[in-house]
Amino acid sequence: MNDPKNEKIPYSLNSRKVASATREWLHKRGVKLEEIAELVMLLQNKYYPDLTMQECLDNVEKVLAKREVQNAVLTGIQLDVLAEEGKLISPLQEMLVNDEGLYGVDEILAFSIVNVYGSIGFTNYGYIDKLKPGILERLNDKSTGETNTFLDDIVGAIAAAASSRIAHRKQAEREHQHEGTEPELPED
Repeated sequence: MNDPKNEKIPYSLNSRKVASATREWLHKRGVKLEEIAELVMLLQNKYYPDLTMQECLDNVEKVLAKREVQNAVLTGIQLDVLAEEGKLISPLQEMLVNDEGLYGVDEILAFSIVNVYGSIGFTNYGYIDKLKPGILERLNDKSTGETNTFLDDIVGAIAAAASSRIAHRKQAEREHQHEGTEPELPED
């Protein structure tokens, strides 16, 4: 006979718990969603002069609602935290603490976020990753003692994805106005 006390409960992921943990860890690592929205504004205000910070923030929120994004955020932050605590194997430990230039897995993880909203996000990501404005400059400051090897790329990727989302939606709105039809907005 099977003892009910010894039966393993099947794994079941709680989506709200994952979403909550994503936001919580961004906050713990000093990232405010408003700071990501500022990056979105930087990337998009040239193309959409009427764009508001609230629209930027709303799009950041939509990007963060995607499970693929949440997975990347939690994975990257966990690796940064483990590196800060000295808990990774060598030479990975040293590569992450020093944000080794030839270590590209942080960018690969960021691409998984950018890819959710199409190829325009790649150009936005490349631009913002090179420029490193706002919060990205702070996250790249090696004098703080924090390791943000993954987090800086993740934040840039979230901003690039939100920018791409805006571009796709604004294009659909333009087509609607030009054709006089109901806009077919891309799915989230």
